[in-house]
Amino acid sequence: MTKRSVKRFMREGTLDLDQYQPDTKVRRLNVHSGGAAWSPVGNHEERDQSYMKTIKPKSEGQAALLSAIDEKNLILALGPAGTGKTYLAIAKAVEALEAGKVGRIVLSRPAVEAGESIGFLPGDMEDKLAPYLRPLYDALTDRLSMKRVKALMQEGLIEIAPVGYMRGRTLNNAFVVIDEAQNCTYTQLKMLLTRLGWNSTMIVTGDPNQSDLLPGLSGLGDVADKFEAVDTIAVVRLMDKDIVRHPLVAQMLGVL
Repeated sequence: MTKRSVKRFMREGTLDLDQYQPDTKVRRLNVHSGGAAWSPVGNHEERDQSYMKTIKPKSEGQAALLSAIDEKNLILALGPAGTGKTYLAIAKAVEALEAGKVGRIVLSRPAVEAGESIGFLPGDMEDKLAPYLRPLYDALTDRLSMKRVKALMQEGLIEIAPVGYMRGRTLNNAFVVIDEAQNCTYTQLKMLLTRLGWNSTMIVTGDPNQSDLLPGLSGLGDVADKFEAVDTIAVVRLMDKDIVRHPLVAQMLGVL
């Protein structure tokens, strides 16, 4: 309806303005400023989702993992989804880089297909691998701003690469995180572990029970069992009680 028509209808009294007025009643959810956050599962401690510069363990397993990272140069962190393996590893990597303890961060992840083929993805090889490396970017941007992450990557201080690009390298003065290592074969893990150079720390994370490889191909469990006897290597096994995601995650993993 044009403005001229509206004026004519208002002058003739044929336009009911009330029916065209927006509803001024706004329904708002009650927000309790001092109470505990709403949760569909009821009583559990309030979760603080705010950014914390200094990370703090939320379970005994996470405390053991953080202690191992400070004391050892090679750490294997095994545990179910949601135990904070990747996040804690990358958080400690960022902390070491910012403190000047290492010269760069190297993050690696196997590009293993989980039911889909990467061939259907558009773009060149880098574009096809981007979705597989996305979890590493998410953890980085949670500790650093996106602008800071891009700047560090352009300077070569942060490198994210699939496992296949790691052969033949020696990683000196670096903080290395190998994520989703349950999707690596025994040979691949042997190759990755031997990349460790001087003044470097390597953290290998994964869940042996969630491998996307064919049964018997994952080498993470065998490597962890053999490293248990090596005093200079830390093998931290996180449990369901260390899960810090939604409480339903632990319950689901208990029955699946």
